[in-house]
Amino acid sequence: MAGDPLAAKSVAVLIDGQARSGAFVACPNYPTYAYAWLRDGAFCAHALDVIGERARASAFHGWAAQTVLSHQQRFETAIEQIETGKTPHAEEMPPTRYTLEGQLEPRVREPWPNFQLDGYGCWLWSLAQHPMNGADGVLSEATDLVARYLSAAWKLECWDCWEEPGDGQHASTLAAISAGLQSAAHLLHKPHLQAEAARIRRYLLRRFVRDGVLRKGIRDDRVDASLLWASLPFGILQPNDPRMRATVLRIRRDLGGGSGGIYRYRGDTYYGGGEWLLLTAWLAWYDAVAGDRDASDRGRRWVVNQAQDNGDLPEQVVHAAQAPAMIDEWVRRWGPIAAPLLWSHAMYIIMSAA
Repeated sequence: MAGDPLAAKSVAVLIDGQARSGAFVACPNYPTYAYAWLRDGAFCAHALDVIGERARASAFHGWAAQTVLSHQQRFETAIEQIETGKTPHAEEMPPTRYTLEGQLEPRVREPWPNFQLDGYGCWLWSLAQHPMNGADGVLSEATDLVARYLSAAWKLECWDCWEEPGDGQHASTLAAISAGLQSAAHLLHKPHLQAEAARIRRYLLRRFVRDGVLRKGIRDDRVDASLLWASLPFGILQPNDPRMRATVLRIRRDLGGGSGGIYRYRGDTYYGGGEWLLLTAWLAWYDAVAGDRDASDRGRRWVVNQAQDNGDLPEQVVHAAQAPAMIDEWVRRWGPIAAPLLWSHAMYIIMSAA
């Protein structure tokens, strides 16, 4: 990545977006995203590990572990209820995002979904990629707690990785959970967690593959660009597995935008349902690993071309929005599209290193 100005800018954005606590803000200039998502932060930390900024990645993992343990009772109560056959209310579950200080999000006039499971799996995966010898002390305690929580909760219906309407079970969420439990098994040397990860993988492939293609949800036959997770980085399917190749082919066909980027899913209306930079980078990452360097380079160039004048990468661009009439409505509601989105910059770094 030497000599790549956008890579250098991306590293700077991640560093500037890391709070003193170690948390990564989702976007510093967009009030709705003034929180720390475990999912976004996991990939930000991994991107920094990729370029050798290990101390900053360590700071994030320390923040995540301390945050989890500071809310231990919420986790333990959820685990106990699930194991006794009860379904906790979504508001009682550990949240998908926290304040930068590791507290629960304050109540707001316009609440939005905060019960997701993917972020906890993403964090365990990222922690296992972080250069260290196992997990000791606080990291070990938090890893064990999260692994017990995911083992208990993975069959529950929750919101998908986009916090979108349509709660249920989702393939990308289960992929993250399986990878997280596999990672916890490695970190804690607990084979039963590896067995549980394998069980979830079998369930995912049995219930979410139709006609050889992964589908978005248990009741949703569409493809979603987050299905790329099933291969990279979570390893449910290898890049050249016929089911993964068929899924990627469907993503290109159904989710390829008019300007060359990738949509989240068909029917998206958030800011008009534009092309997402982090997902286009993700597909370019997949293409590089699968051996299609030309396709990977095209995706990379597209992401570079969406950078704003100051080098910031936004969440999405709306040159070829699916629902153009919705753009102004969202701008009036929450302001301009989030930029810089730290997750976009993180995926550019990860993709560029492939």
